[in-house]
Amino acid sequence: MRHARALLAVFLVLLFLFALFIEHPFSTHFSYYYDILINIGINIILAVSLNLVNGYTGQFSLGHAGFMAVGAYAAGSWSTHLGPSIINLLAGSSGILTPLLQPLGIQLAVGDNVSLLISTLFGGLLAALAGLAVGIPSLRLRGDYLAIVTLGFGEIIRTLILNIDFLGAARGMSVTGTYTNVFWTFGFAAVAIYVVLGLVNSTYGRGFLTVRDDEVAAEAMGINTTKYKVIAFVVGAFFAGTAGSLYAQFTGYVTPEGFNFFKSVDVVVMVILGGMGSTAGVVVAAILLTILPELLRTLAHTDFVPALQTSLESVIKIHLPPLQGLLENRLILYSLLLIILMLTRPQGLFGDLAGSRKRVAPPASK
Repeated sequence: MRHARALLAVFLVLLFLFALFIEHPFSTHFSYYYDILINIGINIILAVSLNLVNGYTGQFSLGHAGFMAVGAYAAGSWSTHLGPSIINLLAGSSGILTPLLQPLGIQLAVGDNVSLLISTLFGGLLAALAGLAVGIPSLRLRGDYLAIVTLGFGEIIRTLILNIDFLGAARGMSVTGTYTNVFWTFGFAAVAIYVVLGLVNSTYGRGFLTVRDDEVAAEAMGINTTKYKVIAFVVGAFFAGTAGSLYAQFTGYVTPEGFNFFKSVDVVVMVILGGMGSTAGVVVAAILLTILPELLRTLAHTDFVPALQTSLESVIKIHLPPLQGLLENRLILYSLLLIILMLTRPQGLFGDLAGSRKRVAPPASK
């Protein structure tokens, strides 16, 4: 764990230096790629947190978008209504830290980042409470039944938001403070990875793997499987809430339809594609599945594909359907690529690393 802490500290320092010297010019001149970068960090948090529930604990949750919605709306409300007061208190004209920060010219930056941190933690805590509320009564269920309950929970959250005027109802909610940046996004992603791996590799966290491998045998040995499932659900919900908080404070506008069933399925696909129980795999899958739609979008607006199709048809003497149209309907191609990958690698990209370790017995001596 010492090496993990040192690696986490080094990564956070590098992130801080990037945010200090590179982020502003990068976000100004390459705003499109900056958006993709932030979305990659948010998807990593979502995939890693769901992997704790679906991969390491062996449950099947379809309500991750509901926890994300709780965090997004909680942080958005906090940032809109209480964020300006916190910024004025810390770095306003008569703020507590203004005499120290004003000579350096960073009082506004400090106020914005502190407001972002508080609102993100607030969104994560409310999402964790929601995870606890749904976890205690439902996690005695298993398999398909648990998936149906979590799916219903996500839809209940979305429907409640649709009928709460304070949260904007169906018209959506505008978020005043858009303070999300690379440091906090990838900082929370690194902390999520550190916490999940720390839990799983600890003596206490072996209970997660025991529940996944054989829940009946774990109960027969006296292990409280419900406790471990609730803990996994609460930790996963907390980080899903932080991802929603960062998302709301990056886009500046959220709607209930942004957290529907299909958003939960997107995160589940990342976990399955990367390999159930493989943190490295789900991180790679989150990166790939964030970049792939944008790459297909770019290819759909180039002349390379029609030229390639013309050359190919001249060689094989067969008229092919328009590939450009297929790329413009990129979700079809996106789905086909996922199907091909699942047929060729059903265990996921890093699935071989996710299962229990195979122990090879030493050869018997003569």
